[in-house]
Amino acid sequence: MLRSLHIRHYVLIDSLDVEFPEGLIIITGQTGAGKSILLGALSLLTGARADASHIRSGEQTCVVEGEFFSGDPSLKDVLAEAGAEWDGGRILIRRVVYDSGRSRAFVNDCPVQQQVLSDLASSLVDIHSQHRSLLLSNRRFQLSLLDHFAGNTALAGRCANAWAWKRRTEDELAAVRGRLESLKREGDYNRAQWEELDLARIRPGEMEELEQEQKLLSNAEEIKMNLARVLELTGTDDDTVCSAIREAERTLERTGRYLDAASGLKSRLESVRIELDDIRSEVERADASVALSRERLEEVDARISTIYGLLQKHGCRTEEELAALRDRYAESLEDTTVLSERLSELEKALVEADAGYGEASSALTASRRGAADAFASAVLGDMRSLELDKAVFEVEVAGAAPGPTGRDSVIFKFDSNGAAPQDVAKCASGGEVSRIMLCLKAMMARYEGMPTMIFDEIDSGVSGSVAHRMGDMICRMGSDMQVFAITHLPQVAAKGSAHYLVSKSDDGTGRSVSTVSKIGGEDRVRELARMLSGAQITPEALANARSLLGGN
Repeated sequence: MLRSLHIRHYVLIDSLDVEFPEGLIIITGQTGAGKSILLGALSLLTGARADASHIRSGEQTCVVEGEFFSGDPSLKDVLAEAGAEWDGGRILIRRVVYDSGRSRAFVNDCPVQQQVLSDLASSLVDIHSQHRSLLLSNRRFQLSLLDHFAGNTALAGRCANAWAWKRRTEDELAAVRGRLESLKREGDYNRAQWEELDLARIRPGEMEELEQEQKLLSNAEEIKMNLARVLELTGTDDDTVCSAIREAERTLERTGRYLDAASGLKSRLESVRIELDDIRSEVERADASVALSRERLEEVDARISTIYGLLQKHGCRTEEELAALRDRYAESLEDTTVLSERLSELEKALVEADAGYGEASSALTASRRGAADAFASAVLGDMRSLELDKAVFEVEVAGAAPGPTGRDSVIFKFDSNGAAPQDVAKCASGGEVSRIMLCLKAMMARYEGMPTMIFDEIDSGVSGSVAHRMGDMICRMGSDMQVFAITHLPQVAAKGSAHYLVSKSDDGTGRSVSTVSKIGGEDRVRELARMLSGAQITPEALANARSLLGGN
């Protein structure tokens, strides 16, 4: 139920703090006083779209806050998923709208996405505004009413899950089939590419090694000539620089008997000779390693040409990229086997999914058809109480395209004069639509367990004794749940145990302001009298108003 509503700077409402009791709550006021504004503010708490036009002129923000209470345990999961705390059933929803057009939503002081408000609203409040009578032509609305009456919640959930499983399986099966067909078309090409790359046996870093070897082989003759010249210049052990160095060593050794520095110089010359010997050995080994091989050079050139050609052909920059491409081609060839196995698994799964959906949807169809007559009788009983004595109301369960709600289409058929019934959306008058919607809402209240229901002039198009009976029906609903009735009919307004008046006045600065106040006693009598007689309240209207209140 809605315990309280707090509004700041919303359209014509400057500041409003109002608490609501249980039972039937009547809201009245003159045309343009702000009843629809009050409903609009409340709609923000159910996730309705917000924009800057909601903000009262001269202000930067507007705030709407409602305190609800619900014993529905499923809401605990909704709050937990949104990151909000469960406060023993107390749910405080706040919506802040900024002049930029943006808005923020909070539940129990925790910021949440706007969708969370919509998820909560479906279990907290049902708002029936005047345009909602269009739901009477909505097949899904009609189907949901029959399902609630038949107690099909679990069965409908099972059917929706089976449909979702079937669709997921179909989607994956289509994707696997498409992939297999694509691989089959590309199979020969992919195999040829893989075989070419696999035959090449390319190694990472090979190109660099080959280029180095190519450089060596291409210049082998010059390299050997240069190395030979080095060996020639350094000579042999008998007539080389090394022999001269040995002689210099011996000379310094003799000089060392007289000059101390000569010993150090002799050691340094010895190091030079040893290093020179080592260099000659390295040159000899290098000369021996360089081969004058025209055949090997041709092999290296051919290998470089092969690798470079593959790099160019496949748009790769390195041997690593070529190796990765080869592996991908190999995987694509292997995928065919894996995908074929998956295709077989999915085909079996689809048979099971089809059977599961068929079983669930068939059970749902049987339940709907079994409940259709009882539902129609229950609704017709309520219609008769609203002076539709000759009315005929039928519920037709017809076949429809498969979907998450099964394979049924529900059509409500109606005729007010007892003739052959037709689609209710095409044959009912405005007043009849109001009465039918009230009967259906009463049915929802009994079988759906809505904690709070709000009627915005559902009595539009009716008057007299019919209005009185509609008031009685709404009043009976109020004995089991919290019901708000925004009405222009005194017969309905007299039924509520709590009556709130919406009025508009000048705030003294030239701006209009709407206020909401709870009325009783003579104030309520005068409001009913105004609704009976208009702006000029007559003694007869006052007497009639007292009579209406006294009869309740």
